[in-house]
Amino acid sequence: MIRNWSASAAGAIRGTSAPVTHTLIVLCCLVFLVGPASGLHPAHGAGEELLEAQRACFRRWGVIPADLFEGSPGAVLTPATALFVHGGWVHLLGNMLFLHVFGAMTEARMGRVRFTLCYAGCGYLALLGYAAANADSERSLIGASGAISAVLGAFLFLFPRARVTSLLPFLFFLPVRLPAWVVLPFWAALQWAAAGRAGEGPGVAYLAHLIGFGLGFGCAWVCFGRATTVKATPAPAPEGENQP
Repeated sequence: MIRNWSASAAGAIRGTSAPVTHTLIVLCCLVFLVGPASGLHPAHGAGEELLEAQRACFRRWGVIPADLFEGSPGAVLTPATALFVHGGWVHLLGNMLFLHVFGAMTEARMGRVRFTLCYAGCGYLALLGYAAANADSERSLIGASGAISAVLGAFLFLFPRARVTSLLPFLFFLPVRLPAWVVLPFWAALQWAAAGRAGEGPGVAYLAHLIGFGLGFGCAWVCFGRATTVKATPAPAPEGENQP
């Protein structure tokens, strides 16, 4: 089924509240601020003591592939808890920016329940898939990137013609507004190229990004049919130009 969305409909969606998206952002920020990764809580100490507290936090709440596939009962929950743990300020703020930009419209179009299930389910499976590809690794995998990549995939399916402001290095980081069907596949291609060069073990989980992106696109396809387009409504002719 093909659903054509007018510019006025897209505008209405942009103005809609997005409680799930905002709640996820608040939760991720709160978990980060009270945890050792922020470096703000004096109870976590400083220097080497702080670094050890951070490593312990990541081991407890992050995904350790070797533990996950050894049958540890608690490890099966870590792909869910890891979605709310971030390794630093840049990691957190980058993820939350993407979630803020793409989450609200996607949530409004999908509905709160489907958006929540898509975010959590695809995020869990993205981390699980990455862990399966690195099953012997004992390093922690954390972050909401897989779930947010799913939001990007769903956004691409639902709003392929929506214009996204991008900063392109070869244009000296000048802001350029391009349609989502240009920006997001280009982003996915960069993840693919980076995943091919990634070394063993978790670092930046490019493969999790790709898995999440594909799952999110597929989730939107299952929910809304084979094609969804955003069609701009022609502007009305100025007064005096209407033909009788």
